[in-house]
Amino acid sequence: MSLILTFLGKGGVERTKIAIAAAKLLASQGKRVLLAGLAEPVLPILLDQTLTPDPQEIAPNLQVVQFQSSVLLERSWEEVKKLEAQYLRTPIFKDVYGQELVVLPGMDSALALNAIREYDASGKYDAIIYDGTGDSLTLRLLGMPESLSWYVRRFQQLFVNSDLGKTIAESPLIQPLISSFFNVNWTADNFALPTNQVNGFLDKGKAALADPNRVAAFLVSTPDPLQVASSRYLWGSAQQIGLTVGGVILVSPEPQVNLSEEFTPLPVSVVPDVPTGEWQPVIDALPNFVEQALQAPRPIEIDTHNRQVRLFLPGFDKKQVKLTQYGPEVTIEAGDQRRNLFLPPALTGRQVTGAKFQNNYLIISF
Repeated sequence: MSLILTFLGKGGVERTKIAIAAAKLLASQGKRVLLAGLAEPVLPILLDQTLTPDPQEIAPNLQVVQFQSSVLLERSWEEVKKLEAQYLRTPIFKDVYGQELVVLPGMDSALALNAIREYDASGKYDAIIYDGTGDSLTLRLLGMPESLSWYVRRFQQLFVNSDLGKTIAESPLIQPLISSFFNVNWTADNFALPTNQVNGFLDKGKAALADPNRVAAFLVSTPDPLQVASSRYLWGSAQQIGLTVGGVILVSPEPQVNLSEEFTPLPVSVVPDVPTGEWQPVIDALPNFVEQALQAPRPIEIDTHNRQVRLFLPGFDKKQVKLTQYGPEVTIEAGDQRRNLFLPPALTGRQVTGAKFQNNYLIISF
């Protein structure tokens, strides 16, 4: 399994430079590295390479790939048709070809996440550096496994308990009709059969996101106050999806600049703002990514003995954090991110008895 590393921040060019330098650093340490970027001109210009939708080696231990959504959609469509054939007796997508599909808004993130998952599962890489948009869209991308798992478990149970679900399960007339269309027996007992595969995939994604050995992010900023404010916001938003932020990389021509107070307790590494192509000074100033990620505050801590949940939400104040409990789970809103807490059995179903926001932590008692 690979270390998946990404960078968050407002400055697109600085962030891409750090991603390239990080990839070169890890490759020089003997790790097999894949640098994955979007279909935009910045990455190939900085690398002085023509990139393709397939990985190509540009240096020892270092391969680069450019995610082109139309190509990823075309390739994924064939997998969709295989899945359809598995469950439908008469597939309906077989006459729709991937080469004619148009990428719709939102597809890019799902396609990129699936591509990262496949490269990770291939076993060919020790580290995957993802040079994405570096903003809330990247966070929604990485948070998709947890978000989708909530939709699956919430709406699956609603369907099973609904009149329609009960009718399908109990009617002697509907069952034969459904069986004539599907390759599986859709009853209340095994309604989860196809979703079990989905849940397994999502659970692996959630487990990886929660493990700083597997997935971590670093903030990239300049001393500009607007970029600092944006980075602090992204820091808190990353915690909302359960993503560990290991530290801050500050791009500055002045090595003595100090922003430790704004990002405490994260370590701040200052790297020089050098001309394009001069990678060694940047590489030499980069931190140990894994070591810092392991020492960073965990996004969530669950204390079943004291019946408490602690969420680390830096970058937000008390007025920006909202807690509700409409459904079976507790919902946290901070900034523009919403998270439903999947609680352990010891806390499942319990009502919230108290909550306070203190020292960047939201502390919830049950």
